[in-house]
Amino acid sequence: MTDLTGKTATFGAGCFWCVEAIFQNLKGVEKVISGYSGGNKENPTYEEVCSGSTGHAEVTQISFNENEISFEELLEVFWKTHDPTTLNRQGNDIGTQYRSVIFYHDEHQKELAEGYKKKLDDARIYDDPVVTEISQFEKFYPAEDYHRNYYSDNTMKPYCSFVITPKVEKFKKVFSEKLK
Repeated sequence: MTDLTGKTATFGAGCFWCVEAIFQNLKGVEKVISGYSGGNKENPTYEEVCSGSTGHAEVTQISFNENEISFEELLEVFWKTHDPTTLNRQGNDIGTQYRSVIFYHDEHQKELAEGYKKKLDDARIYDDPVVTEISQFEKFYPAEDYHRNYYSDNTMKPYCSFVITPKVEKFKKVFSEKLK
């Protein structure tokens, strides 16, 4: 549960397997760990989080080198790689555990996240308002080992090939200059 304030971002954008697969590819990102945040139970399990009873979101905690990538750039990737207008859902993944959320680690991250969200709404980029939650980071619980590097280790599984691969391919086209 180490927090490297200012060098850590914690994002929820649906299934953490998808989010992990995207952020692992960015220059300046040193480590991405899937886990749970924002709930009311200590040390929740995947099954408990999936039940929706703990209040946690599936998140990724991202350690990054600020000399290579900024928090603002991470926000740009976050906003452009999921649908921030659907409440408690991403695609077929439905429930509060799949909510769009930014857990900020300091006031600067909070200001940047709120400012970006406001710009998206003001510019009417989406037909519906952005519903992304912006909350103070409190605790992070790493997911069980079998969730780590899930996409990399399981690219041929149906969920990976039909859901994650198209997202990763689109991400690589849009953010080609930021790839490792």
